[in-house]
Amino acid sequence: MPVFPSVLPAPRTPDPGDAPVLRWGVLGTGWIAEHFVRSVQRNTRQRFTAVASRDVTRAREFADRHSIPHPYGSYEELAAAADVDVVYVATEHTAHLACARIALEGGKHTLVEKPLGLNAVQATEIAQLAKERGLFCAEALWSFFLPRFDVVRQILDSGALGGIRTVLADHGEHFAAGHRILRPDLAGGPLLDLGTYPVAFAVSVLGTPVEVLASAQPHPAGVNGQTSALLRGADGAQGIIHTTLFSDTPTTATIAGTHGTLHLPGPFHQPGDIVLTLAGSGTRMTYTEPHTAHDALHFEAAEVARRIAGSQLQSPLRPLGDSVTTLKVMDDIRRQGGIIFPEERERGAGVPLDAA
Repeated sequence: MPVFPSVLPAPRTPDPGDAPVLRWGVLGTGWIAEHFVRSVQRNTRQRFTAVASRDVTRAREFADRHSIPHPYGSYEELAAAADVDVVYVATEHTAHLACARIALEGGKHTLVEKPLGLNAVQATEIAQLAKERGLFCAEALWSFFLPRFDVVRQILDSGALGGIRTVLADHGEHFAAGHRILRPDLAGGPLLDLGTYPVAFAVSVLGTPVEVLASAQPHPAGVNGQTSALLRGADGAQGIIHTTLFSDTPTTATIAGTHGTLHLPGPFHQPGDIVLTLAGSGTRMTYTEPHTAHDALHFEAAEVARRIAGSQLQSPLRPLGDSVTTLKVMDDIRRQGGIIFPEERERGAGVPLDAA
């Protein structure tokens, strides 16, 4: 029988301030780029040497705000810059593949904001290109780089929960009219922005599902409004995930085993608490860390710097194979929900089977 721990493990995450210093270039100047650069500058020794936008004025304004010396009006210029070691792709989802290509073909190590691509075909292409070029590449799904998630991994590895039977995870937010998530041309809808978190979490615990059952509801803006799915693991364990842009939901996650239950209060994908409860007894322990929200984005940058400095081409915390698997599951969910992005229709590539 699994032994219930008397104390929860401490995170093994190295101090981000100790990560080897690399020179970073940023493609894109939107919301996530702002938060990423601010967090990394505040909490690490990493250096930002360049930023690029298709609008050079926006690049200059971003550079001024963050004291970045070189603003560029094209992504290709940044990828050719001699003073950039690694590129962070922070563009809209529909540009991730093209921008990853530019960075990798320019000889730069690359961190691509989640999702790695619109679908598994695109993600596989990025992974293959990185391998061919001998360059580091990873998906910036920041949750997996957080101390909180390292504690979760240790609890799972210890077997303290017994046999895993159920994973529950949801992520829902309300969005006002005009937000980019409501734009079909930008691959809008909750699945890529929000649903990536519960799907990736469930798959990381259960493994690749042998069956996916999904249901989707459209939004009046012309995108998917909400989606729910049941994932069945090879051993019969079940994962239930939900994502919506109609409403604010608890955004929590739970892993339930035969011996104990691990609960992540919302937002489960950000820094926060872990509650471990012994089955049938109510005995519980809690791990607590500062709820720093997006100021914790620097953990992924520090991990990338450590791996690149160590001549490693991937991070074990979020291998490219895991990113591709997550997108395969999301492709299946979209196929069942009839969700096809406009770019997939236009290019005729990567469209989920049977969705057309």
